[in-house]
Amino acid sequence: MTTDTSSIPARPTHANGPGGRDDRIRGRALGLLVVLCGAAFLEGVDIAMFGVALPAIRADLGLTTGQLQWVVSAYILGYGGFMLLGGRAADLLGRRRVFLVALAVFIVFSGLGGLASEPWPLLAARAATGVAAAFMMPAGLSIITTGFREGPVRTRALLIYAGIGAAGFSIGLVTGGLLTIFGWRWVFFAPVIVSVVLLAFAFPLVPKPEAGASRPPRGRADVAGAILVTGAFLALLTAVEQSSHAEPLVTWSLAALSILLIGAFVGIERRASEPLVRLSFLRRIPQLRAYAGAASLAAGFMGFQFLVVLHLQEQRGWNSLVTSLALLVLGIDAILAPLLTPRLVARFGLWPVTLVGLVAAAASFLLFLPVTDEWAYAAMFPSFLALGLAFTFAYGPLTVAATDGVADEDQGLSGGLLYTSFQFGAAIGLAATSAVMTAAAADGVEPIEATRLSLAVPIAASVLGIAAAIGGVVASRRAAHTR
Repeated sequence: MTTDTSSIPARPTHANGPGGRDDRIRGRALGLLVVLCGAAFLEGVDIAMFGVALPAIRADLGLTTGQLQWVVSAYILGYGGFMLLGGRAADLLGRRRVFLVALAVFIVFSGLGGLASEPWPLLAARAATGVAAAFMMPAGLSIITTGFREGPVRTRALLIYAGIGAAGFSIGLVTGGLLTIFGWRWVFFAPVIVSVVLLAFAFPLVPKPEAGASRPPRGRADVAGAILVTGAFLALLTAVEQSSHAEPLVTWSLAALSILLIGAFVGIERRASEPLVRLSFLRRIPQLRAYAGAASLAAGFMGFQFLVVLHLQEQRGWNSLVTSLALLVLGIDAILAPLLTPRLVARFGLWPVTLVGLVAAAASFLLFLPVTDEWAYAAMFPSFLALGLAFTFAYGPLTVAATDGVADEDQGLSGGLLYTSFQFGAAIGLAATSAVMTAAAADGVEPIEATRLSLAVPIAASVLGIAAAIGGVVASRRAAHTR
């Protein structure tokens, strides 16, 4: 396939850097990076800030715990289910076009969600917003990976981009608490305002195809594959969520349906002229490690966030503002990730830094395990700090590892797989944590003990991530010795 030149920003050509090339990012390329980082930050904020707003939404709309997790999961389902289609659409239709249209759709449905007065339109708006993000995010990532030359410049751009996105997750917790003071609907309306500003700057900064440049290859979008993978995702997610209170036959039937849909998806991908995922691409072990690490990081974070917010607001009686201030330390990655992580990666490599981040995630969950109703904030602080450091060290390097060495025409696909992994992990982690908590409550377990039991899900997720990172460290050292 040919490269979509609409995604290529002006590249620095000054000859005062190493080898006669300037590795700094400036001018139009810097402006473009700011816009794309803004979109990544917005996406992270949009996911995370709903966590703090959940109790207010529950009180207003009368949702059960099982229904409540779907406020987040509906977005994740739309996001994760259509991410692969979004990534391939960016490769086939043009990254600029897909990014701008998806951002506009994101604006519309985020606004509609804020106007909802019943659960179903709110959940529908969240799902549609997730679908829009599924097209926007891989397009934005592939604009960077095809627009900045491979090497220090691209790595720096990716680490800044991923660091800002990770900061959105943590700062979203604080933003959600602040906005909820004025009403939970503002967690819908605030992203609309930010998105409109980003769209206004994106039109002039995201470059159009140059005159005479090759056009993106035309091909049929694999809509059937997208529907099947989304159905498989939905069936598995529902099976996990239902496992705590539905009949075993229902749970196992949904799990079996998920497996059948995945099998049908594989069959379609083998025969499709323009498959959503070339199955040969899934043999790339370095990328698979990155996807596994991303899924584990997201699973642990979303499950832990769900537990902490319910504990602080419903078990401890803290309001949304106090909760958001308590979680403010998670935003440390907004400062450290763009400044410290690139230097650490340059010094130690991608996987050693990633391993430190995933170990920090496990430490965060373990430190919260002895929680009691009498804990002072000082006892919780180390756990929250460790989670902020986990995102600082793991999120950016995982993004680089997922796209390193991938051909330009497959950058949208790799970005789609990366973000699918994040969302799949987040959805399963959230659903599994909710299922454990619901089952514990049904058995008459005290809320604080139910919280401790539910921490098993984030802890297990972090262990899987650590295993993937250790594999990456070993493989990178072997590769270095063979050079």
